[in-house]
Amino acid sequence: MNKDLTVGSPSKVLWQFCLPMFGSILFQQLYNIADSLVAGKLIGENDLAAVGNSYEITLIFLAFSFGCNIGGSVIVSRYFGAKDYNTMKTAVSTALIGTVVLCGALMAVGLLGCRSLLVLIRTPAELMADSAEYLDIYTLGLPFLFLYNVATGIFTALGDSRTPFLFLAGSSTANIAVDVLFVAAFDMGVAGVAWATFLCQGVSCVLSLWVVARRVRAVPSEGERVWFSWKMLGQIAVVAIPSILQQSFVSVGNIIIQSVVNSFGASVIAGFAAATKLNNVLISSLTTLGSGISNYASQNLGAGKNERVKAGFGAGVRLLGSICLCFTALYLLAGRQLLMLFMNSPTGEAIDTGLTFLHTIAPFYLLLAFKLTSDGLMRGCGMMGRFMVTTLSDLFLRVVLAILFSRWLGVNGIWLSWPVGWFVGTVLSMVFYRTSIYRQAEEKTTL
Repeated sequence: MNKDLTVGSPSKVLWQFCLPMFGSILFQQLYNIADSLVAGKLIGENDLAAVGNSYEITLIFLAFSFGCNIGGSVIVSRYFGAKDYNTMKTAVSTALIGTVVLCGALMAVGLLGCRSLLVLIRTPAELMADSAEYLDIYTLGLPFLFLYNVATGIFTALGDSRTPFLFLAGSSTANIAVDVLFVAAFDMGVAGVAWATFLCQGVSCVLSLWVVARRVRAVPSEGERVWFSWKMLGQIAVVAIPSILQQSFVSVGNIIIQSVVNSFGASVIAGFAAATKLNNVLISSLTTLGSGISNYASQNLGAGKNERVKAGFGAGVRLLGSICLCFTALYLLAGRQLLMLFMNSPTGEAIDTGLTFLHTIAPFYLLLAFKLTSDGLMRGCGMMGRFMVTTLSDLFLRVVLAILFSRWLGVNGIWLSWPVGWFVGTVLSMVFYRTSIYRQAEEKTTL
């Protein structure tokens, strides 16, 4: 069901809109967690390390798919908020066509270049074959990943966060079952983990595209519809490209950090892989909620209600902050038990590595509530330059400090780079928010 985010209490509207998105991303993370869980429990530590090692490269593809999602979503929501439904439909079809072309190019790059990337990040010889096989199968499934993400962005642009939740709940649950079937019953190893994700994402993609087509067609509009517009593609690109670059730089930074971690051996890689999965449950949740805040800001900007954009900041911080505090408590109190989902032994270098990582970064999660709320509002208002600066400052510090601290303090020094980067990025985000969106809303209210 489509929903207008420009009316009603900003706090109530954001919470009702974003909570299903939070549920959706939790199920989305089950895809990645299920892969590592099955690999670690049913195959072995090296297989967990192989999937985790490949994961940092798959994040590059996810960065592009997320950029397509947010680019289409922000522009569609802006025209939906302005009630310009004919132009909104052009934005939907243009986003889908542009995504198909981009995905085709990335598949070619992935199939030809993933092995070179594995060599570049110093993948240990014993992990190379499984890592490469996992990446090849993952690359074949990129069309499902990209088109599903764009469909999800269209749903949220129309104010519907419930439908993507239902799709993800079903497909993620099925993915766990198929993972176990392919690995335990058919003895397919790491390849079985990858094929399970391929099949379940494929079904979810086809169903979501079918529903979104019906939903868009049902929106009343007048005049002849334009299926593709270069001008519209440019508007989408203005939002999508900075988001892609931001996520890509983060992914490249993570790959560099992964290469530093790889120098410490397979057990450390396995522990880092498991802990990274848990950390990314929160990070991906906050990033998705940040895109929901962008949709809220964009709809209200399209409707000319700038004061509601400002009001969304407090509601966003309360929502994201509540989630951050819950995850901080969970990882500090039950980190070992959660890591045991991926491993067979409660002791050893792998689990100690994962536990140290979680205990180092979890106390600083609350910083992200302020940063990602500010970032979401800036992105929804089209302030992509400021958005890029905050992200790249965080990333640059994390990468540089991870390299330096690893030399001075060993593997545990790598984890200290996260809190420092988050702190600097949060300060910049808050400064940009106060000097742009907040000030503009204040001036309009005064007038």
